[in-house]
Amino acid sequence: MNLPKQPWLRSPWVDGLFILSPPFLCLLTIMLFPGFFQQHVKSLPVPAWVLLILLIDVGHVYSTLFRTYFEKEILKQRRQLLLWVPFGAWAGGILLYSLGEGIFWRVLAYLAVYHFVRQQYGFMRLYSRQEHRPRKEHQFDAFCVYAATILPLLYWHLEGSRNFNWFVDHDFLPLSFPVAAPWIAYLNISLLLGYLLKEAWVCWKTGRFNLPRHLVITGTFLAWYIGIVHYNGDLIFTTFNVVSHGIPYLALVWISRKQPKSRVAQPVAPSWREKFSMGMVGVGFFIGLVVVLAYLEEGLWDALVWREHAEVFSSFQLLPQVNDNLILSVLVPLLALPQMTHYILDGFIWKASKDKSRHI
Repeated sequence: MNLPKQPWLRSPWVDGLFILSPPFLCLLTIMLFPGFFQQHVKSLPVPAWVLLILLIDVGHVYSTLFRTYFEKEILKQRRQLLLWVPFGAWAGGILLYSLGEGIFWRVLAYLAVYHFVRQQYGFMRLYSRQEHRPRKEHQFDAFCVYAATILPLLYWHLEGSRNFNWFVDHDFLPLSFPVAAPWIAYLNISLLLGYLLKEAWVCWKTGRFNLPRHLVITGTFLAWYIGIVHYNGDLIFTTFNVVSHGIPYLALVWISRKQPKSRVAQPVAPSWREKFSMGMVGVGFFIGLVVVLAYLEEGLWDALVWREHAEVFSSFQLLPQVNDNLILSVLVPLLALPQMTHYILDGFIWKASKDKSRHI
């Protein structure tokens, strides 16, 4: 049987390495180094925090700049949106924090959850863009993606004794109904098996086999179930959560960016070495900028609010820690503004357009 052409976004190796493989590579890493992950059940070692939180999690937030404020066409088309969302988010954040620190972090946690869940649905839709299938099949795939993310979250709420949190302790609503949690886990596994059986039957009957879509949905099941339900460790959860979300997002922003047009006529096409060199310069600027911005933000968080990683942000320690609640009600939403803006704008910048190859 000849498999159909696959709907890659850039190429098999780019999509495979940076978008599709992260949850599977996380699982492989945990299997190869179980002792290391078992040592860090309730906290993250500093090197892991720097890699996962600082470089990937916070870094991917700033990559949104390359699909919004740094892209002239988008900036022109959505000027009002890009102008008012940060102001609205900051004002809303101040209001929430004034009602209570816990309320602010709870709302932000659920906003982040929504963003994470929708990204998996978006990738599923993106890799299904060339398929012509019965509507019920599309609906079942969407149901599976949402179930793969929401059921582990429901287990987390019901079970009530996870050794990790999303942002801060007790940011999720405690439902505390542990007797129902195992049934949620069984349902989660059953849906994964149901999806695999459905796709095996479809492939046998029609010859259709969409490899990237299968990897997105299967990887979503694995990352959320293993990271939240099967294991109960902070490092394992953070690894699955951050790597499976942040790396694909960074890759998608990079491959979907609008290439600037050269003003100089080039009668001779550049060689592969020149293309590689120019590509490396672009990647270096892209990664370097998001890392610098992430470091600056986290340095301010650590110095002004948390005081948890002085060894990483030694140059920021001269700043005074803020303890006044009134100042914190303005400062904390301001520091969280890149995250809030990222979550909100992400619901707009990937909407379908005429150029469907660049959008979810």
